[in-house]
Amino acid sequence: MKRSFLILALMCMTSLFAQNEKTIYQFKVEDINGETFDLSSLKGKKVMIVNTASKCGYTPQYAELQRIYEQYKYDDFVIIGFPSNDFGNQEPGSNEEISEFCQKNYGVDFPMMAKITVKGEEKHPLYQFLTEKSKNGFKDSEVKWNFQKYLIDRDGKLVAVKDSNVVPGDNSILSWIQK
Repeated sequence: MKRSFLILALMCMTSLFAQNEKTIYQFKVEDINGETFDLSSLKGKKVMIVNTASKCGYTPQYAELQRIYEQYKYDDFVIIGFPSNDFGNQEPGSNEEISEFCQKNYGVDFPMMAKITVKGEEKHPLYQFLTEKSKNGFKDSEVKWNFQKYLIDRDGKLVAVKDSNVVPGDNSILSWIQK
């Protein structure tokens, strides 16, 4: 009887731990081609998550994001773009149109995901995690505009949020990637 109780208690604790996991590894998302992208495949890598848009004043950041990705992708670093049409209707295109735009204009080959909602009632679960301290264990934040950056450490935990006006090559981001 005691052994059964101990096993049951251990199973419940394991389940609670899994539910309270404060990492991005709990999420599977759809990539821009409609395939499943399991964020647990990024274990051990530093990750920058960016909500993107093709018709925004910050859209030229794609070029710098691509340059940084090329420079550090072999150092266990990855950038993931999440197109969103939440700000000023600046990403009206389909996933196919977004993919073509990014490739043609900026040579983007870092992982791009399917278009999602990053704010409001329809907010994607990953962005709920990124913006709610109760879910990420780090801080509450609000996605204020396109090209906001979320920095995730090698353990899958949120460690920094950078506003849109902080360029991808900012020293605060580069030094984080390099350390």
